[in-house]
Amino acid sequence: MQAIPRGRIAAIDYARTVALLGMAVYHFTYDLTVFGALPPGMASQGVWRDFARLVAGSFLALSGVSLFLAHGQGLRLRPFLRRLALVGLAAGAVSLATWVMMPDFFVFFGILHSIAVSSVIGLAFLRASGVVTLLAAALFLALPAVFRAYGLSPDWPVWLGLSGLNRPTMDFEPVFPWTGVFLAGLGAAQLTAWLGGLDALSRWRLRGGRVHAAMSWPGRHSLAIYLIHQPVLFGAVYVWANFIR
Repeated sequence: MQAIPRGRIAAIDYARTVALLGMAVYHFTYDLTVFGALPPGMASQGVWRDFARLVAGSFLALSGVSLFLAHGQGLRLRPFLRRLALVGLAAGAVSLATWVMMPDFFVFFGILHSIAVSSVIGLAFLRASGVVTLLAAALFLALPAVFRAYGLSPDWPVWLGLSGLNRPTMDFEPVFPWTGVFLAGLGAAQLTAWLGGLDALSRWRLRGGRVHAAMSWPGRHSLAIYLIHQPVLFGAVYVWANFIR
């Protein structure tokens, strides 16, 4: 396997920035529906529902890529646990904040919860080949459909994604199938390394220092931006709806 380049890969930061932009667009649209500027439920139907899934999937896949880039040549336990604790605390903060605001609709297993659990599961595949990891990803992605096809509805925790129970929430990415998206990102990174493509990817960057900075800075601070963007957007729409419109 090709050695994993040291330092940040600009292309990965660019991809995170694009995902963050998509997330902001979706949440802004969602906030507008909350305050009546757009039709109720629009953000959870049709193309907007698919767009939300695309954005969530991009974050999980990029997290799988990042796990390989950080630990593919050997698990660095302390940095991994530090990052895991940070994501776990952020997930807890999201749950607490949404429970205070909407106790009947709060986030009990959203994107950050999914990334944290998927990161632990992903450790089992760090030393596997990319093909094996992608096969595992396909299993995670397919299992919910298999359970539905055979009418299986086990009395398992809702956050696993295999129970027939539904629980209202504003953000839900259960282990099945969403860890499959994480593993797909991990497997893709493993195959890219095996094919010798990581070094070329690490050398590519956008021309122009300002363009590079604008596209890479958000991606380097994705967790912080994730935590603060929605309160800012929600507050701005609230002020507009109640004092300006």
